[in-house]
Amino acid sequence: MADREIYVEFVAIGNSVKVTAIDPATGAEASVICPANTPQSAMTNAARRKLEYVLRKK
Repeated sequence: MADREIYVEFVAIGNSVKVTAIDPATGAEASVICPANTPQSAMTNAARRKLEYVLRKK
């Protein structure tokens, strides 16, 4: 999964951020909600890991 392109979207919702990782090849999406003060890299990694889980389940 490390060599695949993934789109990441950040949407601020109050004191939280919804992070969505999207696999453009399959259209699969996975979202996580994180506190707004979480580092962006940690949010991206959490969304990427969840997307990897979703793709393995298919």
